[in-house]
Amino acid sequence: MTMAWIFALAINVLYAAAILLAAVWLGGVLQRYIASYSKKHEKIDDMLFSFLGSVARYALLAFAGVFVLARFGIQTASLVAVIGAAGLAIGLALQGTLANLAAGVMLVVFRPFKIGDFVEIGGFSGTVKDVSLFTTELATPDNVQIILPNGEVFGTAIKNYSFHTTRRVDLVLGVSYGSDLKKAEGIINKLVAADDRINELPAPFVKVTNLGDSSVDFTIRAWVDAPDYWDVKFALTRAAKDAFDKGGIDIPFPTTTVVRAEG
Repeated sequence: MTMAWIFALAINVLYAAAILLAAVWLGGVLQRYIASYSKKHEKIDDMLFSFLGSVARYALLAFAGVFVLARFGIQTASLVAVIGAAGLAIGLALQGTLANLAAGVMLVVFRPFKIGDFVEIGGFSGTVKDVSLFTTELATPDNVQIILPNGEVFGTAIKNYSFHTTRRVDLVLGVSYGSDLKKAEGIINKLVAADDRINELPAPFVKVTNLGDSSVDFTIRAWVDAPDYWDVKFALTRAAKDAFDKGGIDIPFPTTTVVRAEG
């Protein structure tokens, strides 16, 4: 082992490190550039370009790996032959990773959701932030990051709350058995008619649907534009309480009658 050999090895190591660092940096820049391209055109799907950006980044890293191997004098053709011969073992070892990769492709092809949609996947709810080669990123309403493997995402039920342009607000309001039901129904109908965010079609539904243990229950079903769902639901709940108080309609508390046996 001569000094010249050590010096040459050191130079190769430095070159390899420089190539890898450059590839990591350029890969990140390329990924962000491709993902941001869709921002300039509203009709282009964000999720598709986010996924393509991830593909481009990993492809660049793979090419960098080939250059590094070539720098150390490793014949890449021979390396490919060795990997091909060991393909079964590699496939078994990486079956989870490959499954996530395949699922990522399927998510982009079938598009059960897009970036910005609010979804529920495998018991987790949040806004879709990114779909990469192997994972899907969600942000919960309280801004907690959730990373899900693509294999689990594509292999489970996906509930997309943003897919349709309209949603139905369902509310159940209970009044006491001594209340004037016709008056209570009239109050609810006025509240529904007064809210411009509630769609006229399909027509709102306001009916008595249950005789509970301590209340007569009215069910309200009203269709709204999807972005107005929570605002309408919260506003209608508050307005109903205020209107019932003003109109003399009681909202009962759960009660229990205890009968003492004489003996």
